[in-house]
Amino acid sequence: MRRTASDDDLVAFRATIRAFIDAEVVPSFGRWYRDGLVPREFYYRLGDLGVFGLEVPVEFGGSGHNSLAYRGVLAEEIARAAVSFGGASAHLARCLPLITALATPAQQARWLPGVVTGDTMFALAVSEPGTGSEPEGMRTTAPQTAEGTYVLNGSKTYVIGGVHADRVIVCARTAPPRPDDPAFGLSLLVVDASAAGFRVGRRLDTLGRKVSGTAELTFTDVRVPAADLLGDPHRAAAHLAVQLPQQRLGIAVGAYARAKAAIRFTRNHTRDGVPITRPVAAVQHTKFELAGCRAEVDAIEAVVDRALSAHDRDELDPAHAASAELFATETAGRVIDRCLQLHGGAGYLTDSPIARLYADHRVDRLQGGDSDTLRTLIAADMGL
Repeated sequence: MRRTASDDDLVAFRATIRAFIDAEVVPSFGRWYRDGLVPREFYYRLGDLGVFGLEVPVEFGGSGHNSLAYRGVLAEEIARAAVSFGGASAHLARCLPLITALATPAQQARWLPGVVTGDTMFALAVSEPGTGSEPEGMRTTAPQTAEGTYVLNGSKTYVIGGVHADRVIVCARTAPPRPDDPAFGLSLLVVDASAAGFRVGRRLDTLGRKVSGTAELTFTDVRVPAADLLGDPHRAAAHLAVQLPQQRLGIAVGAYARAKAAIRFTRNHTRDGVPITRPVAAVQHTKFELAGCRAEVDAIEAVVDRALSAHDRDELDPAHAASAELFATETAGRVIDRCLQLHGGAGYLTDSPIARLYADHRVDRLQGGDSDTLRTLIAADMGL
């Protein structure tokens, strides 16, 4: 992908991340995968490496990068090894942008140093059992008492990183909706996971991203200080919507990385596997299939690069981001599926890298709005 920061810095960062993955993730990942969870200590190591501080201001211990180039390198190296950093994805890509955009200086001083070191892992809780993330169906409530404290009751599901989270950004109803605005009254509260009444419920067994620590959370009279309100009261929907373009770009970057990695694994498998008579890669059909996959990944790269450039210029509009995510995720899905096919039966084993990429990618066509939601948004931008 296009690189916007110093080539030397990015090359050094890539080398560091690759060495770390090879030495500390790959040897243990099979066990983590079977357990369905990374160890909590793993996040301290990511903090030591500076992964969580890439986009955090220098005054809070971060590196202060404004470009997503480093996050792109990170996605490529994770996909290259067909591994996962667990709930770190939500901590870095979903929660950190909300904190840097919405937190007051006092809140940033309280939270960001722990974000950088991994001592305070964050998760985002929006969806609810049976109703998803639609404002009309949100039943988690947090009315404010006379002294200003919010009292949180309800439950959330699909909380990535919820198992290990120290703080959870919870979307809850703090005021009744308006007749013409069902999203009014929703607020973002940063909830301490050690608070009385906070409970981590069922750990969800997902199709892919097995080590993400995805969980259900319940809240029973959890008292949240007024100082832990994130952003403006009653405007959570607007705050989350502002973050969607960058979130969708991040999903597109991840899709590109997984499709690129799928081709690498498939090329090696067809070229180096034990054949009956000759390498599978010698068959013309295999060559044509992989060449077609390469062309599609090149197209994803061009689309993602254009979106990254727009992001760095603060010109990434919602329709542009939706278009990038739609094209990248749908095309990557086809590429990874074709690559799995070329693996034959070996690709159907759950411990094979291509199977993990296949399963891990599937949620990309659901996150940030499913593919049909993205099509609707793009069509509206076209005046349709």
